[in-house]
Amino acid sequence: MDRWRGRVALVTGASVGIGAAIAKSLSQHGMKVIGCARNVEQIENLASECVRNGFSGTLVPYKCDLSVEEEILSMFAWIKDQHHGVEVCINNAGLAFPEPLLHGKTSYWRTMLDVNVIGLSVCAREAYQSMKERNVDDGHIININSMCGHRVMNHADAHFYTATKYAVTALTEGLRQELRETKSHIRATSISPGLVETTFTTRFYSDKPEIAAAAYRSIKCLQAEDIANALVYVLSGPSHVQIGDLQVMPLEQMYL
Repeated sequence: MDRWRGRVALVTGASVGIGAAIAKSLSQHGMKVIGCARNVEQIENLASECVRNGFSGTLVPYKCDLSVEEEILSMFAWIKDQHHGVEVCINNAGLAFPEPLLHGKTSYWRTMLDVNVIGLSVCAREAYQSMKERNVDDGHIININSMCGHRVMNHADAHFYTATKYAVTALTEGLRQELRETKSHIRATSISPGLVETTFTTRFYSDKPEIAAAAYRSIKCLQAEDIANALVYVLSGPSHVQIGDLQVMPLEQMYL
């Protein structure tokens, strides 16, 4: 990770869970981390924690709603003005609503698409443009995907969310192919976690908290730090190594 010291990473959805763990880890490894979310109070607290722990990097909170393209573009303009641009883009932000295909609400489907697919794609595009205009040829775009981006969950409430994660799988591979066609050495990676003990599942089952609790009790789940460690592994690989998709599951987890 030494080659990343002092360089700029954008982490979306950095307020809680996997995003917070990634932002903290990259700051610990000496990077300048821009952590964005709709609510930055938790990122501000995390930034203070990084300072107290004497991390060699920095964590800068930025308020951004990734379902609004104009806010994403403003964020990248601000990063360019304040930090010259990004070298690493971690598309971690994502959301899920329990809206089945047969009777789900269109508005919730659209919100999942706006954040999980469109917002991710806009960030990837703007990150690439940021790197290209500064001749950064060793950058990295990492999409935090899901195991349900590879297998359809046997759970009607999650089918539309699963479709958005299948899109992330396709988009990451498409991004890799387009980067290769331009003869760029910028890398594209998808990291697909299995069951991680965060607030994500709790929010998904907000009206049935006992389901989330039972899932977390059923096996020894991954922790957010496990995914942050996997991301560091991906980032720290030699520049000629391309990790297209990294699937990380709890040892005891059955397929979805």
